[in-house]
Amino acid sequence: MPEVTPAVYGDAIALTLKLAGLTTVLLLLVGTPLAWWLARTRSWLKGPASALVALPIVLPPTVIGFYLLVAMGPNGPVGHVTQALGLGVLPFTFAGLLVGSVFYSLPFVVQPLQNAFEALGERPLEAAATLRASPLDTFFSVVFPMTRPAYLTATVMGFAHTVGEFGVVLMIGGNIPGKTRVLSVQLYDHVEALEYTQAHWLAAGMVLFSFGVLLVLYTLTSSGRRPGAQGQ
Repeated sequence: MPEVTPAVYGDAIALTLKLAGLTTVLLLLVGTPLAWWLARTRSWLKGPASALVALPIVLPPTVIGFYLLVAMGPNGPVGHVTQALGLGVLPFTFAGLLVGSVFYSLPFVVQPLQNAFEALGERPLEAAATLRASPLDTFFSVVFPMTRPAYLTATVMGFAHTVGEFGVVLMIGGNIPGKTRVLSVQLYDHVEALEYTQAHWLAAGMVLFSFGVLLVLYTLTSSGRRPGAQGQ
């Protein structure tokens, strides 16, 4: 067996980190207003919207990947739009992976933010309103500082969850080296080819990465909950 080093997986690692990073940024941009609306609204739409956001938690990834593949394909509604715009179709492209990853990891960003916004209460917002702060100023001066731990949780969980995707990315992106082959698909390739030594190295690396991410997250969030930590 050839020696297995991280350099062997350079393309897959770079693609995975790029996908996870862009997905996390998009999730924070999309998830913040969505979580704020879910936390504040009294509309009857809150129930269906919350269920739709949480759907990726309970559905098999292959089911999500299949329907996204159909929707973004040449005969799907999304596919018709992208083709009309001259963008072609999204399946088996990095853009398609990005769309699928955003949808699949959405609850891991929206739910922590929604819980934090709901726990915020009305008093800080009312105090900002008495000072005639604009909504944008209120968010960055009051809401964001008070919900920073939730943003840390959402960022880390969104990133880590995207790194660990398999079913969705395989269904939407296939297995194209340097284009859609992320680390989880690379691991699948090794197992399928009975290359268990390489599979062990890659799987162990992903386990250590996931453990390290969660350890940092729980350490930081625990520190933020200590008495007096907010004032430091």
